[in-house]
Amino acid sequence: MNSEPREARLKRMRMRAWRRGTKEMDLILGPYADSMLTRMDEATLKHFDLLLEENDQDLYLWVTGAQPAPAEHAELLAAIGANARGRLQPTPEPGR
Repeated sequence: MNSEPREARLKRMRMRAWRRGTKEMDLILGPYADSMLTRMDEATLKHFDLLLEENDQDLYLWVTGAQPAPAEHAELLAAIGANARGRLQPTPEPGR
């Protein structure tokens, strides 16, 4: 059982998502944490917390699809990647 209060846990996880070893992973995981942490159920929070323990170089390769993600992380990494790609899509000009 996790004795860490939920708000403290979310704050810690958000900080870890934004302060990675590489700027690329800051920009991928930070916004995902900002938008999704408060909506995650307990199982997903545990999984995201475990994912934050992974090496940035591995995470980047998995999220970008340069290397296959481990099966246990594949679904969560797909969601993180989709979130990042959605933010990076160009906004169409009005009237197009």
